[in-house]
Amino acid sequence: MAIMKADKLGVSVAKGPSMMTGAIPKNDWWDVPAEFKPGKYCYPAKQEIHEYHQKSLPKELGGQPRVWDPESDNWLLPEGWEAIILNGLKERLDKFRSLKIFMDCCVRCGACADKCHFFLGTGDPKNMPVLRAELLRSVYRNDFTLAGKLLGKMAGGRPMTFGVLKEWFMYFYQCTECRRCSVFCPYGIDTAEITMMGRELLHLVGVNTNWILEPAANSNRTGNHMGLQPHTFKDNIMYLCDDIEEITGIRVEPTFNRKGAEVLFITPSADVFAEPGIYTAMGYLLLFHHIGLDYTFSTYASEGGNFGLFTNNELMKKLNAKMYAEAKRLEVKWILGGECGHMWRVLHQYMDTMNGPADFLQVPTSPITGTRFDNAASTKMVHISEFTADLIKHGKVKLDPKRNDHRTVTWHDSCNTARAMGLLDEPRYVMQNVCNNFHEMPENTIRESTFCCGSGTGLNTDEIMELRMRAGLPRANAVKYVRDRHEVDTLACVCAIDGNALVMEGEKERETGLRFEPLAGMEG
Repeated sequence: MAIMKADKLGVSVAKGPSMMTGAIPKNDWWDVPAEFKPGKYCYPAKQEIHEYHQKSLPKELGGQPRVWDPESDNWLLPEGWEAIILNGLKERLDKFRSLKIFMDCCVRCGACADKCHFFLGTGDPKNMPVLRAELLRSVYRNDFTLAGKLLGKMAGGRPMTFGVLKEWFMYFYQCTECRRCSVFCPYGIDTAEITMMGRELLHLVGVNTNWILEPAANSNRTGNHMGLQPHTFKDNIMYLCDDIEEITGIRVEPTFNRKGAEVLFITPSADVFAEPGIYTAMGYLLLFHHIGLDYTFSTYASEGGNFGLFTNNELMKKLNAKMYAEAKRLEVKWILGGECGHMWRVLHQYMDTMNGPADFLQVPTSPITGTRFDNAASTKMVHISEFTADLIKHGKVKLDPKRNDHRTVTWHDSCNTARAMGLLDEPRYVMQNVCNNFHEMPENTIRESTFCCGSGTGLNTDEIMELRMRAGLPRANAVKYVRDRHEVDTLACVCAIDGNALVMEGEKERETGLRFEPLAGMEG
């Protein structure tokens, strides 16, 4: 399948039909079938990946592992797949009280409609959170309410059909579970939870996507979603240490799988193998060396990110458990975590009931400042941004923000760390201490109201690049606003600390930053 070239992609996203270009739906949503064309859907899971997951989760990852084509009218579904879906829905209605409430309490006021970046970017009414939820709610109403059983469509009910299944597959994967809509819902409906349930039901009949299931399989095999072997993970970090030494003259020597360290540090695997994450990882390494933190990496729990969040509850629980297992094996006191958004959504909202409480660990207390992180009293995990902000507040790191005077910076609140766990002020405190030129995007696009980047929940895959760009358009417009008014040239995301601004004891005279680019504010 061909991927649209950048020049055509830019024109299509900026000028094609969307709410921003005045697109108006012309037909009732009931009468518009889901149309699968290249670029509008994610590739199904590879047969061998589906088979791998079925070995440990045969019920949750159901259906026959197979090669199937979403553009065809035969998805090779298991016999009686409609009953499998309805039984799965009944089981979840009985298990999750919130799902039953969300199915019943929506009054279709539309407060959520224009809050979704996918709706704003595509103009497709089925991307309104209220209508995306209606795709599932209509089946619930048809089979699980008296009005629906008696009146059917008049009561808003629809039977479970192949056409409905196709809608689910298309639109539950046009939601990044960012939860912006829930901020504005007067009834507190969390449409992200509905998306999660919709995806779980799809998995019961073997309807799935590869860019979620393959990273999840890798995490289960090797501890990280890239499938890096333990020695490769270690080697990649040591390559970063070589770069740090070349830039600063200081040799950083992290440890791996060391029993008895005070802190286990877990970061997303992307931080140790790909740009721009490697610069964040170099920042971690510099910071920990600078403050003399007694920490170790695990080469077996080398990934905090959790693709199970985008699949089903059981896989999420299974992948998350490796962090506690390694903390227990290595006999550390508490866990410090890197920047990954879905890592922290799971930790902050689900970890305690899934894998906790972590009674074998201590309530995290900074060995440098003595600060006790009571917000982590049960899960025993601290986010790198709050840990670093605490260091800066207590004067434990030396910073020179002039080194970043060549940058004019704005801040992107990542949905899962900002909206889902309330990490709003700590990263801003770090940013404002490491750079002098900082500007916020418009108020209705940041903090709890932040716009999603459009690529979360396993949607950062090339085959839907145009869809991703459309979903990212609202965020991009907010960035353009500060670029035009304040000449912003850098969009910062959740980070530990800027390695350029950190002044290391004993470092050589520095002329370049971690990206091997000239630093500003250098004096002879």
